[in-house]
Amino acid sequence: MLSRRQPVTVLPGTTLAECIRAIQRTGTGDSVFVCDAKGRLTGVLTERDIFGRIVGGRVDLGQPVERLMTTEPRTLDLDDTIRDAIVLMQTGRYRNVPLVDPAGHLVGVIRQADIIKYLAESFPEELLNLPPRPHQRMKAPEGG
Repeated sequence: MLSRRQPVTVLPGTTLAECIRAIQRTGTGDSVFVCDAKGRLTGVLTERDIFGRIVGGRVDLGQPVERLMTTEPRTLDLDDTIRDAIVLMQTGRYRNVPLVDPAGHLVGVIRQADIIKYLAESFPEELLNLPPRPHQRMKAPEGG
């Protein structure tokens, strides 16, 4: 089973400075998920948002997260497949994808590393037996 991580969450109205501290405190994520008081996902503030908007100019770190967050982020349902996650990450260039239940409550987050770990554990022989460069042909057996 693919594991899901506990997301870093904040409430609406949280300052950008507090969001940055939350990311630094956890050391595992590069996103902060904004949820209402009932736990429903309302937005996400990513590392890219921070660097692209905050570093690029003068931004008041005391302003609320709603000013810079992405509203209506793309999500996955608990019934979606790993393939769905990979396609969403690839097409949207996402590193983290929030998982929501049917009511829109945030229940976890899937990261690229989680998928890689799952695939490596599920298919160890297939992955371990792949040559480093599949197109490369060796002239002689190794050690021969």
